[in-house]
Amino acid sequence: YKLIVALCLTTAAAFQAPASVAQPRSTVVKAFESEIGAQVPLGFWDPLGLVANGDQAKFDRLRYVEIKHGRIAMLAVLGQITTKAGVFLPGTIDYAGTKFSDIPTGWAAVDKISSAGIAQIVAFVGFLELFVMKDSANGAAPGEFPGDFRNGALDFGWDSFTEEQKTQKRAIELNNGRAAQMGILALMVHEQLGVSLWPGGI
Repeated sequence: YKLIVALCLTTAAAFQAPASVAQPRSTVVKAFESEIGAQVPLGFWDPLGLVANGDQAKFDRLRYVEIKHGRIAMLAVLGQITTKAGVFLPGTIDYAGTKFSDIPTGWAAVDKISSAGIAQIVAFVGFLELFVMKDSANGAAPGEFPGDFRNGALDFGWDSFTEEQKTQKRAIELNNGRAAQMGILALMVHEQLGVSLWPGGI
């Protein structure tokens, strides 16, 4: 009986983290809990421990990636809404006479665009990624925050906002981007399942 109790206590102790290990995690949470996007109910949420070491540069890089993916997802959802509503660019997409209106929405569009067309899209996106859409998190001149792509050229009235308005708009963009990422993922998955999420099954 004593042996069994001793083994149980030993096993339980193996899964109990030392008090000295828990402190850095708490420190990291406090370091990032005031960042934009750390809000109720989750607060600062890093289940994979990607910034468990409190590296601000790594956090900024991950935030930049999150913002960029959110912006792409928002454009993707808007593209779905626009084309489902029957709004297309005029004219043709290639020399074969394929009209923009002939290109379906979602994954089905990949089969309608030629290999050369897809290559051009990938090349254009790569050009933007490497030379245009840059901020301080990936080599550009320091901006005000991760995702600041103005690079001293574009502004659109941003500098006319108060600091409170800037913070609010950045938080709105971040949350809308997160929602759009989940939204476009749901649309893509349901399209492959053959189930439309759009009204009337369009």
